[in-house]
Amino acid sequence: MKALLSACILAVSTLVVGCGTIIRSDVTTFHEWPDTLADKSYVFERTKEQNDSLEYKNYENLVRHELNQLGFSEAPSGTKPALKAALSYSINGRDVREVYPVVVNPYPYWYGPAWRGYYGPFYDPFWFGPPVVEQRVSQYHLFNRQLRVTLARMSDSKKLFETTVVSEGTNGSLASVMPYMVRSAFTEFPGKNGVPRHIELKMD
Repeated sequence: MKALLSACILAVSTLVVGCGTIIRSDVTTFHEWPDTLADKSYVFERTKEQNDSLEYKNYENLVRHELNQLGFSEAPSGTKPALKAALSYSINGRDVREVYPVVVNPYPYWYGPAWRGYYGPFYDPFWFGPPVVEQRVSQYHLFNRQLRVTLARMSDSKKLFETTVVSEGTNGSLASVMPYMVRSAFTEFPGKNGVPRHIELKMD
């Protein structure tokens, strides 16, 4: 019976922890990255819609920062870069309904012998018998957030690096989550080829 109580408490605790400020992302990278790359200059390749989007420019700046941290450099205007970078992103949501067990007090008020004074069953959960477990329902909106970044050779458009970041959570603000998704995309660059990774980053 104690095992049942512990399992129920653990289930509730897991739900509470899941509501913290941790951004969890699943990252899958495919690459044919050369052992040496003398010229790491790049330029962003944008669609017409991206050129007109202030939101895109904000996310592009995040990718630019990560590339610069890795030793890449954006090519000055009028020069020919060795690489071209591209990014795309999306977010969509769905309603989720979860049923989970909760341990409840079957005796909310009880007065013991006079010398014991008043106390509730939480002092002795097995005084009257096993605990009562009720099923509770939780409903919320879950968002699926995706980011895709590619690096290709400028000369022949051959892709050298392609990574996809998928993150799910209740935060529907893509702008607040994107910095952590971009960081996840370049963690351990270029990363293991074709090996999915689970990355967790704490929000500042």
